[in-house]
Amino acid sequence: MSREVRPVRLPADLANVRPGEIPAYLLRSIRPYGRLHWLAAQAWEAMRKQAHADGIRPFKPTSHGDTYRDLATQERGFLARYTTAPIANSTSIRTWKGQRWYLKPGLAPMAVPGTSTHNLGLAVDVSGASGERLQWMEANCLTFGFSWEFRSGAEPWHIRYFKAESIPPRVQRWLDTHAN
Repeated sequence: MSREVRPVRLPADLANVRPGEIPAYLLRSIRPYGRLHWLAAQAWEAMRKQAHADGIRPFKPTSHGDTYRDLATQERGFLARYTTAPIANSTSIRTWKGQRWYLKPGLAPMAVPGTSTHNLGLAVDVSGASGERLQWMEANCLTFGFSWEFRSGAEPWHIRYFKAESIPPRVQRWLDTHAN
């Protein structure tokens, strides 16, 4: 399979919420760390359990900050990676607050604050997304409601929940077996 890109449909409860300012009641902790929108969190937990059952260990975010990011966290990361000083051959140029921002050499790109699916609690950066783990993700992510943002080789670790309230059957089966 390939890294399929699907458009993200926002859950209805995010309709009037500003990215990076998600109310705590819409977020759930995930294992081993981090927080996601509650629909993305249940899909993540189901997918993580299946990955473990299939021998893919560990299956986790790269860090706590690679799940939901509030606006201040996204801004700190952006400012650490980008500068307004022009950089010849910059691999990423963004516009933010009416200025052009250039990616510093050797750093991974980051979305402008308020525009990332991390700011909506829908994205996870998966640790070690290569080799067997990436192959498993390519074969299984869509069935748990996650897709990639980029079809190319860029950011194979970055997946985002795209199903809104349409709970994927694999997630529903997991929920049915883990109901309290």
